[in-house]
Amino acid sequence: MDSQSYMPVPPGIGMEENYFSLDDILLSQERLPSRTECAFPRLGFLEKSSENRDIPEGNKMEMPLWLAKGLYEKKRRVLSVELPKVYREGWRTVFGADPTVVDLHKMGPYYYGLGSQMLHFDSPENPEIAQTVLQTFIGRFRRTMDSSQNAYNEDTSALVERLDYLERSLFKAGQSGLNSFQQWEKGRSSHLTASSLVVNYRKRKITDLQT
Repeated sequence: MDSQSYMPVPPGIGMEENYFSLDDILLSQERLPSRTECAFPRLGFLEKSSENRDIPEGNKMEMPLWLAKGLYEKKRRVLSVELPKVYREGWRTVFGADPTVVDLHKMGPYYYGLGSQMLHFDSPENPEIAQTVLQTFIGRFRRTMDSSQNAYNEDTSALVERLDYLERSLFKAGQSGLNSFQQWEKGRSSHLTASSLVVNYRKRKITDLQT
């Protein structure tokens, strides 16, 4: 039996979600500043600071991403979602100047994932948000991967703690690739073996020929 009880499932790509991914489950819990555009009867319990039975129209509150996406409709104005500050114009200017100076984990920690999910909500700033998220990833990618290759067998906690979760997975993949390459250079890499599917197919083919 495999000693690893859980096989990591990668998160979804872009605006899509993978409901089997722990990263996407945690991302869906990120809270968004929202404003109700109509009254919500008998849902006052969702707002802990209020003792009202209902949520009145125009009430400002924070909702988890999964709930905000479920309630949001373009045609029927039930809920409006405000941009988190890290995606607003002021921070977009900072990212445009030098994205490598920002502590994304402190600001996020799901900066790229949440930024992609914000495109579900109709906003005139969506094109600028998408462009900033893309350019931030491009601007930080090389430094992230260079660090993963040049910090082998060193304490990388100071480097990793400033990274978004996506960047952390890339950093880990870079170090894993470097480790595998060094093992191969030393002749310690595992030998290539045939897939179990290929082996089983050959067995069935031999059995069919014998019968």
